[in-house]
Amino acid sequence: MSFAALQKNIIEKKNPTVAGLDARIEYVPQPIIDKYVAQYGETRKAAAEAIFEFNCGLIDALCDIVPAVKPQAAYYELLGWEGVEMMERTINYAKEKGMYVIADIKRGDIGATASAYAEGWLGKSKVGSALIPCFDADCVTVNGYMGADAVNPFLKIANEEDKTLFALVRTSNPSAVDLQDLTIGDQKIYEVMGDLVAKWGEGFEDEYGYNRVGAVIGATWPEQLAEMRAALPHTFFLVPGYGAQGGTAQDVKFAFDEKGHGAIVNSSRGIMCAWKKTGKDGADYQEAARNEAIKMRDAITAITPIQE
Repeated sequence: MSFAALQKNIIEKKNPTVAGLDARIEYVPQPIIDKYVAQYGETRKAAAEAIFEFNCGLIDALCDIVPAVKPQAAYYELLGWEGVEMMERTINYAKEKGMYVIADIKRGDIGATASAYAEGWLGKSKVGSALIPCFDADCVTVNGYMGADAVNPFLKIANEEDKTLFALVRTSNPSAVDLQDLTIGDQKIYEVMGDLVAKWGEGFEDEYGYNRVGAVIGATWPEQLAEMRAALPHTFFLVPGYGAQGGTAQDVKFAFDEKGHGAIVNSSRGIMCAWKKTGKDGADYQEAARNEAIKMRDAITAITPIQE
């Protein structure tokens, strides 16, 4: 689905946020872990099944108020093939519940390897005469700092499958300045990358005016958010860094256009681990996650209302 589908979901729910599913076993309430350890022992299988139940519970609690989820592949790969298989199940479950799925994979390879990543995450694998969907995410994150060779294979599949991608532009981590703030001519490197993102996305605009290639720009850089919003009017933004990394509703307001469109703000641990603050040992993890998601939504939309 293009970014129009995501924007429609945001407007419908009046909520420009995405819940990150950074699924570490220590984020899961102990009773869920104990149930699967009793069945499978202290194994990757037990951890994967515990996390899957936790993910499904979070999705059930959030799907009517949060438009999207963002599973981060690293946490699933941490559990080997069992974790990767569980990520596929998580994606399928979220899509069944009507959520837009951003697979946070940050791939950045080239040529045939990039094509294989793109086909696996956004497209289909060919087996004989059959074309079989694999992860079938709606969107992926990519690292375009190797240039167009790292992005074009994803864009090709995105065009074929009506899907999208977010390319890293100005990331939320403190050491981003080591590279992204360096100057080339009269531009910072992140500005050059922003220009490239706009170029890669040329030739397609959805009904809201956005192309298929979005930009990752961290909430921890509000001045750059405002600067890039002005420079990239047809680019959808994924904004990490809210909450645990220090970004606030006041910071992320700069990511949106005058209608409150064009961006989605991520929170991972803040939502997933909200139960750790209630003193109920996770028995209320769904309620806690929902309450935190509502709090985040209300904080952002109080400053940046979403228009139809």
